Amino acid sequence: MQAKVLNEAPERTIALVLDRGDEVMSALQRFAREHSLTASRVTAIGAFESATLGYFNWQSKQYERIPVDEQVEVLSLVGDIALDGDQPKVHAHVVLGRRNGAAVGGHLLEARVRPTLEVMLVESPAYLRRVCDPVSGIPLIRLGE
Repeated sequence: MQAKVLNEAPERTIALVLDRGDEVMSALQRFAREHSLTASRVTAIGAFESATLGYFNWQSKQYERIPVDEQVEVLSLVGDIALDGDQPKVHAHVVLGRRNGAAVGGHLLEARVRPTLEVMLVESPAYLRRVCDPVSGIPLIRLGE
């Protein structure tokens, strides 16, 4: 993965380019930890050779896994990075385009890049914090906590 700072203030903007074979979520999570990111927004376009998406099932309080085992275009990847406890956590959703023009989307659990993923990351000078929501059982951003 390549990284370049494009702007320092008032918000730091970083371009990340992931290469063929990179696993997206682990690469973003590692970058967030190494750079102590606490309140960032993420957008990206590119393509995947495969991905696993998630759909949150409200009754079971679990993510149902949606395998995408084909080459797809990343039509839109949006997400954020916030603190979960004392560590940054990446949360991303994605819409993928199939060869026939159909789209599939959901919570991005994992994906393998082919040939590239172009990521724009904007870091705020503040921080956001996730707190486990007792009703859903998932960590949600809570402002002011």
